[in-house]
Amino acid sequence: MDYTLTDDQQSLQSLARQILEREATPARIRAALASDVAMDRALWSTLAEAGLLGVGVPEANGGSNGGLEELALLAIEVGRAVAPVPVLPALAIAAPAIARFGDATQRALLLGPLATGASIVTAALVDAASRDPARPATRARREGESWILDGAKRGVPAFTAAEHVLVPATTDDGVALFVVPASHPALVARSQRTSSGELHADVHLAGVRVDGSAALVESLAPAADAAGWLHELALAATCAVHLGVCERALELTRDYVRERRQFGVPIGSFQAVSHRAADCFIDVECIRWTTWQAISRLARNGRATREVAVAKFWAAEGGARVTSAAQHLHGGIGADLDYPIHRYFLWSKALELSLGGAHEQLERLGRDMVERGPEVWP
Repeated sequence: MDYTLTDDQQSLQSLARQILEREATPARIRAALASDVAMDRALWSTLAEAGLLGVGVPEANGGSNGGLEELALLAIEVGRAVAPVPVLPALAIAAPAIARFGDATQRALLLGPLATGASIVTAALVDAASRDPARPATRARREGESWILDGAKRGVPAFTAAEHVLVPATTDDGVALFVVPASHPALVARSQRTSSGELHADVHLAGVRVDGSAALVESLAPAADAAGWLHELALAATCAVHLGVCERALELTRDYVRERRQFGVPIGSFQAVSHRAADCFIDVECIRWTTWQAISRLARNGRATREVAVAKFWAAEGGARVTSAAQHLHGGIGADLDYPIHRYFLWSKALELSLGGAHEQLERLGRDMVERGPEVWP
């Protein structure tokens, strides 16, 4: 496959990088993470003004009608800046799901405000009582014109800043996607600050009654497999953010070992340092190409079970090696909280474990190979 960026994609990438490098300064990041929502609302507004929040939103809803590749480019740039904005859950996960499975009314209600920065939709993908994303233990049952949701979700990102939350739930006919107001009185959330400084929430749905319009229409179709597609999308998007984190961590380390001198020479000239940096470069390139292969397959074929598992394996394993080496090669300054490299290590560890680490991806890949046999991608 040819993953060369088009002129429009290069322009999008350049604009996103320019804004994030200018706005996501260490001081701004610290202030945002210390706030009650752990996000930089001013940066979110700037991204909206630049049209970047509408990258994956249809033109009819105020967006630029971009695809998964464009969303991946934005996610990579957010990872490079370790920017405290909910691009991953809101733009790269929830928005494509609403665009794919929602009807015209649902898209207008949810995607229009998202593109302008007026509201945020997050995604609750980790079920507290089920390891299988295609079979969530959270249940939804019809009652007249309404739906009643019961269950629990763990580690919902950006919940405190969100107006709505996307909830996969099992119905009598399969798995469907529901958009629930985050302020619903029967929805109980317990926020917790993670090691990366972000706020996640454990969310309990105890008899949450929503009207029929809360169910994304197309996800109710028996053959939709909305939960499986959403899980693969989330994995690929997580890999894209992780790629940005690792890419920038390696660049910072490269610059540091060129400048830091010991015994009268740059430490980058030491064989042990240069070999370890070279290994990091290989890992970053493996993460890059497996991630783009997964995103390309998702964009063109709709499903990419094996490609996504391989990409997440490399992002988890390679990402851990890259950011650990970056921290190590910075020496004592790597532990200085006023120096930016520690944030890349913390983000990488969170992304490594998000939606399953390397071992879980190998298990998933093995099960799929046993069930479906060899596969050739045309």
